[in-house]
Parts: sequence; C-alpha cells; structure tokens
Amino acid sequence: MIAQLETPTVNSSSPLPYKVEGLVQVFTSSCRSFFTSVMAQALRIAAQGTPVLVVQFLKGGINQGREHPVKLGQHLDWIRCDLPRCIDTPHLDQAEAESLLQLWQHTQKVVFEGRYSLVVLDELSLAINFGLIPEKEVLAFLEERPHHVDIILTGPEMPPAILEVADQITQIRRSHRT
Repeated sequence: MIAQLETPTVNSSSPLPYKVEGLVQVFTSSCRSFFTSVMAQALRIAAQGTPVLVVQFLKGGINQGREHPVKLGQHLDWIRCDLPRCIDTPHLDQAEAESLLQLWQHTQKVVFEGRYSLVVLDELSLAINFGLIPEKEVLAFLEERPHHVDIILTGPEMPPAILEVADQITQIRRSHRT
C-alpha cells in the first residue's frame, strides 16, 4: 500500500490548515554532469502520485520536444529541446534558438497553469550563462510561480542571483582518493 499526499493545485482549495510553500532547490557542480539524485527524487515523487515535469534545456537528439514528452509512469513528463544535437555553445542557429525559447515559454506556461507540483529545470544555469535564457526572466519566474510548486535547478556555475533566492543549495564535488 502506498500512502499519497494530495498536493493542492492553483485552482483547488487546500484542506490543510497551513499554506504549502514550494522550495527552490539548486544542485550545482563544477562540471557538466547528469544529476542522478535529482532524477531519482523526481521519479520517487511521481511514483507517489505527484505531477512532475523534467525539462532538459540543452539536451536534444531524440525527438523529445515539448510536443513529444516522454511519460515515465502516470505522473512524470520529461521534455527536451526539439533539436538534433545537444547544445554545448552559446552560438545557436535561428532554429535552435527558437526551439530553446519555445521550450522555456512552454515550461513557464504549464507551471503557471498549475499542472505540476515539482519542476526540474536541468542545465538551466548553462542556458543563462550562454545568454540563451535571460536571468531576469528566470528570477521573475521563480518569484511568480504558484506558491506550492517546488523547483529544482541544476547545472554548473549557477548565477549568484539564483543562489540568493534558493532555499537549498547542494554542491556536488568529485572526491579523489590517493
């Protein structure tokens, strides 16, 4: 038997006697890597019945754009840029820049509609640092999101302004034993 907590959505009235506040969590590392613990957390929360969205801003190559999300179970949607390659440079052609912008706009839209309670924004720091997504827009998004939505941001070199608004910061380091 699995116990499930019902997460209030934007249009529902919460039966809880207190206000549910979503957290902004940052997972950062000195190098570009896949944050296995973040994906495990997303899968675990989705398995409990909470709607989760994973957005990989700089990954492509598998026809997994916003029009073709991968559904992992009933409650986890996973989308990427609809691009034939992974983005590893700030120099994009017009089609790539449009695809990234559409993904960012779609992400904001579904979050503000209250579709998800946990949203993972993978490699968002790189998209900001490459100048592909404006930092001010991300800060406004974090401030204006529905109050119950948890946001996880990942990537190397997270901008200081994002770290300033984070409720939790996890820095992942490699340890080398001699």
